[in-house]
Amino acid sequence: MKPLQPDTLICNPNGPPIVASVVINCEALRVWEMVGQFSSFDAFIPALASVEMIGTGVGALRTKTFRDGNCVVEQLNSRDDHAMHMTWTMIYNTLGVARLWAGIRVQAHGVQCAKVSWTIIAEPVDKTQVGFEAFVQDFADSALVNVRKLLGGA
Repeated sequence: MKPLQPDTLICNPNGPPIVASVVINCEALRVWEMVGQFSSFDAFIPALASVEMIGTGVGALRTKTFRDGNCVVEQLNSRDDHAMHMTWTMIYNTLGVARLWAGIRVQAHGVQCAKVSWTIIAEPVDKTQVGFEAFVQDFADSALVNVRKLLGGA
């Protein structure tokens, strides 16, 4: 009998990166304080009912529960407060997403201005699904527009 070997169901997705970005009339560190909190995405995504955390720092898990009842569990892969970026991977969801990797970065764009970029690579469970990339793009765009409204006006 062959010995058991390490295996995993967590795989990086394949596909084109979907990038949402906005420039905000706000200091970069203040923007990072909002979008860089892995445990607090409900602060700028109104569709989220709650975010629950298990652990802290790299390796921590968050469970996002949406107002419509859907659920997503993600693991924090990397985080750098000095460089103002972090990445995470989806490990479970009820949204019909097979795999998802995401990263968010804040960059100073002058003294009192910042650019925030959210990159997502995702695969739908149903490869024939029409409009999946547009849905993901719209979700990320609307979240970042909301960050701009909350921190830097229209």
